[in-house]
Amino acid sequence: MLEVRGLQVFYDDVQAVFDVSLDVGEGEIVTLLGSNGAGKTTTLRALAGLRRPRAGSVTFEGRSLLSIPGSDRARLGIALVPEGRELWPQLTVLENLQLGAYNSRARSHVGDSLRRVFDLFPRLGERQRQLAGSLSGGEQQMCAIGRALMSRPRLLMLDEPSLGLSPLLVQQVFATIRTLHEGGMTILLVEQNLKQALDVADRGYVIETGRVTLQGPSAELLAGTDVRASYLGM
Repeated sequence: MLEVRGLQVFYDDVQAVFDVSLDVGEGEIVTLLGSNGAGKTTTLRALAGLRRPRAGSVTFEGRSLLSIPGSDRARLGIALVPEGRELWPQLTVLENLQLGAYNSRARSHVGDSLRRVFDLFPRLGERQRQLAGSLSGGEQQMCAIGRALMSRPRLLMLDEPSLGLSPLLVQQVFATIRTLHEGGMTILLVEQNLKQALDVADRGYVIETGRVTLQGPSAELLAGTDVRASYLGM
């Protein structure tokens, strides 16, 4: 579904991503692992069209994305749940969700999409008239995921969805990821909760200082003692 080859991304003259290549097959959960500043978020932002690569290729379902702005990638079926959620705090939960269905493909399915989100996150249904900025951290993460789902994506990219959440809420977030996957969603997951990410993912890529240094099935990454000590801090 997604093919990335030789991706290079800069911030002005500072290179943040060096020749990153990865694949995400339809129906997979693939995780990008690495420490803070490794280039994981920059990679996702480039895939979402929020940061223009200086070199490399990004292909989604056989179509190059390099000339397609981020606003149009949602119409093609790509959605990003950003690090820090980035909700509109002075808008209600319902308004935040409705704004997730801004593209023409999603607008005609708003009712069905809302029902799906409220089935997945009943708390959002209960608080749909509440300002998003007044929600708890866990509820805000539910709203951010729900907003992305409103665009009816085929590829859902999640950037640190467990960041700042209690252990119980982390478990709920990963249960949600499993539920979405069981429903057929393809997911690219950036996460520092390494054990949780590898438990839920089919495959993983380890990024260090902007480079992929290791990749493989999640079970192999978890099983190798040297690998866990050297790359995953486990």
